[in-house]
Amino acid sequence: MERKDIAAKYKWKTEDIYLSDEAWEQAYAAAEPLCDFKRFEGTLSSAAGLRAFFDAQERAGAALERLYLYAHMKHDEDARIGKYTAMQSRAMALFVRFSSESAFAEPELSALDEALLESYLHEESLKDYDYFLRKLIRDKAHVLSAAEEKLLAAGGEIYSQFQNIFSMIDNADLTFGKVRGENGEEIALTHGTYGVLLHGKDRDVRKRAFEQYYAGYVGLKNTIAAVYYGNVKKDVYLTQARGYASCLQRALQNEDVAECVYSNLLSAVHGSLPVMHRYIALRKRLLGLDEQHMYDIYAPLVADAELKMPYEEACELVLRGLAPLGDEYCALLRKGFAEGWVDVCETAGKRSGAYSTGIFGLHPYVLLNYQQTTHDIFTIAHEMGHALHTYYSNANQPYPKADYRIFVAEVASTVNEVLLLRHLLASSQDAGMKKYLYNYFLDMVRTTLHRQTMFAEFESVAHEMAERGEPLTDENLSEAYLALNKKYYGDAIVHDEQIAHEWSRIPHFYTAFYVYKYATGIVSAISIAERILREGESAVRDYKAFLSSGGSDGPVELLKLAGVDLTKPDAFRSALQAFEEALAQLEKLTA
Repeated sequence: MERKDIAAKYKWKTEDIYLSDEAWEQAYAAAEPLCDFKRFEGTLSSAAGLRAFFDAQERAGAALERLYLYAHMKHDEDARIGKYTAMQSRAMALFVRFSSESAFAEPELSALDEALLESYLHEESLKDYDYFLRKLIRDKAHVLSAAEEKLLAAGGEIYSQFQNIFSMIDNADLTFGKVRGENGEEIALTHGTYGVLLHGKDRDVRKRAFEQYYAGYVGLKNTIAAVYYGNVKKDVYLTQARGYASCLQRALQNEDVAECVYSNLLSAVHGSLPVMHRYIALRKRLLGLDEQHMYDIYAPLVADAELKMPYEEACELVLRGLAPLGDEYCALLRKGFAEGWVDVCETAGKRSGAYSTGIFGLHPYVLLNYQQTTHDIFTIAHEMGHALHTYYSNANQPYPKADYRIFVAEVASTVNEVLLLRHLLASSQDAGMKKYLYNYFLDMVRTTLHRQTMFAEFESVAHEMAERGEPLTDENLSEAYLALNKKYYGDAIVHDEQIAHEWSRIPHFYTAFYVYKYATGIVSAISIAERILREGESAVRDYKAFLSSGGSDGPVELLKLAGVDLTKPDAFRSALQAFEEALAQLEKLTA
């Protein structure tokens, strides 16, 4: 179906950003001079000079964000239209120039006397930047001289090459051939089709896909190990250059996250592994297998219980599910559904999947490709969670504090999923649907909490080996990964030899200590949702305070507004207890 055939009510309103492409071009011309920051170099040693710099940075940033958002969204409407691809590239080029020309500011500020920086915290004109300044002062010990910072910055393109090389191997050079499907048809094996086949019902197809997919990585095992080792050595080099005690400390301090959060996560998940092993054993029983393999881990346990309904009905269901968040929240959802925030339908050339996006001073947007499935109904709830987080943050914070951190980015979306799931469980009388929903929740926790924590633990092991001066090879990396796989999945599954190489196909490992945020995000979301259902209005009030906080403080501190303290074990226990309770219910329903 072509975009022109879709009713306007199912399309997002890009005219709320710019009325036309011509208006975008005019805004682009006006934004170019805003990227000149040379005049501010050497002026940041006074509050007035710093405020002038911040004002110029805000004007340029806001203008460029709007330019990029429009081009990006128009491109995603139909990637076949080259004009929007070019506009997106032009907007990104301006962003690069802006970042380059304003990059002097942080080293210049860090070189100032600490007493002067402390005095800026008491300047009324700089109050919107107090969190930035506090973090700058705290990190001052790790900022080098101007000359040293320039040398490190010059290596930026080199540092990113390990990720780029892996991306080329993974997305361009690796080919997996074709695999025979359940009806004898030949299916091209790609990253996308691999996931589909592994979720399929035909076990022989799953096995063939699994073995053939991993054969590609095993065939390049030494090359990929060398690339990953280079990436880890880069992390070690930057850590030592800046005087951090470990790569983990550097990564967490840059995110303003206490190291105890990481250790609390590992400790809690380790303590819950017997429950995880119970779930793996239940999967084996429900699948009727004498021997369960790693290629069975995504096989459906129960027949799909699809909630097939038109988009409008799906939105009403989401509204009923999110009713515990109160009238104001639901009114904003209705506003978004009715006023052009959401692009609903799949059309030719449109970007696949779903996402939420937004900028300061404008309502958020959501891209969907809605199909009448249970999964897509949950996707509406998920993406609108992102959208409302953006809405509340932008409405309640000044520009410098409005953008929330990646650490908390998945919290609001997952809160919505959990609340919708609880509503469906409470309102459904169908045993098949209940089994489907409990399985949906258990797999969500298994893949987002347990699996990502296993990934995080592997990253710790690999970096600690490199910090001790041990070389990383395919042999010792695969040995370490296989040991973790056995630890996390238990004895009710065969740990196929291929799974030892799973580490070699994970792109996120090239952005060190990133994956744990998925785990802490779902822990926080489950804890918040359970508290809302248990305590009602007071919990909703606290949650809205969190949604409204943007990036006004460290992410761990902001989560405390919603009643989640990740520096203590309680939130982790709450999420893992919800996993155990759901498992008990599924065991009971399938006894």
